[in-house]
Amino acid sequence: MPRPRKCRKVCELPQIREFHPTGGGPCAAAVIMTVDEYEAIRLIDQQGFSQEECSTYMQVARTTVQMIYNSARKKLAAVLVEGRPLRIEGGDYQICDGDEAYYGCGGCRRHRCGCPREAMEVEE
Repeated sequence: MPRPRKCRKVCELPQIREFHPTGGGPCAAAVIMTVDEYEAIRLIDQQGFSQEECSTYMQVARTTVQMIYNSARKKLAAVLVEGRPLRIEGGDYQICDGDEAYYGCGGCRRHRCGCPREAMEVEE
């Protein structure tokens, strides 16, 4: 029997969950990116986390983050190269509750103090 998958901690769900290419090309099947893959891309590429820092934040092993990140990159490449739509949904994740001592993800601090995103960006 396979080992059960551990839930990955994510800061928040994406505000936009679907992306579609412009142009009148044929409708191709959408690429499905999981919420935990989205979070790995957000933390590593947007926030500048190392894979080690990302794994600490998401509460999984570094090798797991590497696997999640590589899968997300392949899906993004298919979206860009093949002009396919992207949908973000599903996965094994748990939304953080904002009570963590470490909140370097760029979002948990907002959960902690109830600050809007714009106020956080001005602080930093």
